[in-house]
Amino acid sequence: MRNPFAFIFARSRRDQFLTQYVIREVRRGRSLADVIADPYVVNRSSAEERARLLEQPELVEAVGAQRIAELRAGIAAAAN
Repeated sequence: MRNPFAFIFARSRRDQFLTQYVIREVRRGRSLADVIADPYVVNRSSAEERARLLEQPELVEAVGAQRIAELRAGIAAAAN
């Protein structure tokens, strides 16, 4: 049986698209700050909505993975 209050916690399609966009751009190598300030994101969200984007588990995971990859690359470069 479906939860009758599920709509309260559901994200809008716009939030989903923005989250996917931010993840995709971070994976391409852009900094998170740069992507959040991108006109595509700014024009489609309020400051409050952008703050909520940063709380999305899949975004936190993607940014964390990207940051770890950068740190590993830096360590490898320093070792050479």
